[in-house]
Amino acid sequence: MKPVLVLTTVGAAFDARSLARELVELRVAACVNIVDRVHSVYRWEDAVTEDGEQLLLIKTSDARLNELRQELFSRHPYDVPELIVVAIEDIAPSYAAWLLQAVAP
Repeated sequence: MKPVLVLTTVGAAFDARSLARELVELRVAACVNIVDRVHSVYRWEDAVTEDGEQLLLIKTSDARLNELRQELFSRHPYDVPELIVVAIEDIAPSYAAWLLQAVAP
């Protein structure tokens, strides 16, 4: 198992805390950081749009990624949820051990 970082965004009014708590309680995420007040500019339905969003930084393992994806997508408010997986090149050994233990089934 290797630690990975998953990025997703949700609307500014969405209850990101409840989603984060559910993911951690299910052990598909060790930790979720919620970055409030992200301003996003993007193309949607052939128009450039701007919205306030929240960015979720989800720490998990590559072994739990498919389960995280299923749980996230079943709760996500968007028709096309963002799910970007970032490989972690360097991580403190003690933090990696904690993270992997926190998502162990």
